[in-house]
Amino acid sequence: MATFPSAADAVPLRPLRIDQVEDLQKLQKAAQKITSILDLDQLIDKIVNDVAHSFGLLETAVYLPDEARGEMVLAGVHGCSIHTKGFRLKIGKQGMVGYVASTGQMRYAPDVRKDEYYVGCEPSTHSEVAIPLHVGEHLVGVFTASHPDLDAFPRQQLRILQALCDHVAVAVHNARRFQSERAERETMSRDAQEARLMQQALLPKSSPFIPGFVISGLSVPVSAVGGDWYDFIPFSDGRWGLVLADVSGKGTAAALLMSATRGMLRSLAEACCTPGEVLTKLNSLLVEDFPAGRFVTLVYGVLDPITRTLTFANAGHLHPLFIDHNGAQFLDTERGVPLGLACGDYSETTITLSPGSRLVLYTDGITEAVDADEQEYGLDRLVQHAVTAGASAVSIVDDVRAFANGSGVRDDATVVFVGVKH
Repeated sequence: MATFPSAADAVPLRPLRIDQVEDLQKLQKAAQKITSILDLDQLIDKIVNDVAHSFGLLETAVYLPDEARGEMVLAGVHGCSIHTKGFRLKIGKQGMVGYVASTGQMRYAPDVRKDEYYVGCEPSTHSEVAIPLHVGEHLVGVFTASHPDLDAFPRQQLRILQALCDHVAVAVHNARRFQSERAERETMSRDAQEARLMQQALLPKSSPFIPGFVISGLSVPVSAVGGDWYDFIPFSDGRWGLVLADVSGKGTAAALLMSATRGMLRSLAEACCTPGEVLTKLNSLLVEDFPAGRFVTLVYGVLDPITRTLTFANAGHLHPLFIDHNGAQFLDTERGVPLGLACGDYSETTITLSPGSRLVLYTDGITEAVDADEQEYGLDRLVQHAVTAGASAVSIVDDVRAFANGSGVRDDATVVFVGVKH
């Protein structure tokens, strides 16, 4: 495209009246305040109206680039009865705005009737200036000002307008960035809420009804979605699979891995394999599929209400708490690495659930919650609460929250509680 010399260089130097100088000084002070406005529509409305009133202009406008379509879009205007917000000009092809957006140079038309690029709005306009809004090398918009008089913009006024546009450019850039980030946050918030609803839908809708037993579970993510989960899996012979797991990491990535692991475990468990066999097969699948550094710790047990026994395998998870007439103990298994790290097999442990006994499965969001003094909730407090009358998954989580006073829970907190009636 051909380049054109800036007509501003040909403008004769005219002295400004004292009242004009005062108005421009006020305008410069106001320009500094513009940068605090982060709402884009409010910002542009203030720019076009304040500048028009301060300079006694017929028309002012701000155009923003639509780079995908190669156009400049009218984002705010004062004094034009023809063009409204959304009006478009092709960059490099239409209007003084299109010229300025293409060249990055200010263009001044002392007599718009003689300017080949001018696109008219008000018939009474006789002079107009279009100034690029730059932040560094990046074009963020074009500002235009029109006047009913011929050659209405002295050189001093053009320079002050250019200085003003430096402030306007920064303000517009910040507002557009804020608008974009806010929209992104809102989208992420909606996505996170939908993910949370989907994740909640994967958790058990109710606790199993098993005569002689009281079973409960609760999972509270520290953010919208989490990597903890628990499950109750009914078998056709009356037994129940009990699962509690913790995927490494937090947020959406952990939630996705949780969902995939849950689906595979359920499929394997329904094949009626033993807990150790289920975890061995599950691990071999996850080792192939999991990203490097990701893993799952998990306890999977099968409860037989008839024999009142529970057989479980542990994939690197915290040791289950078991309480009976012999006291409290944390149950261990011989072999069991976290799922997804390396191939290996899983040993099993079987316990007898006598009347009054209790079994607690939990994640580290329970034991590692801290109070105001950075003291952890810990295993001792878990035991102290688990032995109380009426203890359940809900009461344990509530006790942890009270201990942390609402601010010391830093990880997803999940509990499965199995109590045997007397």
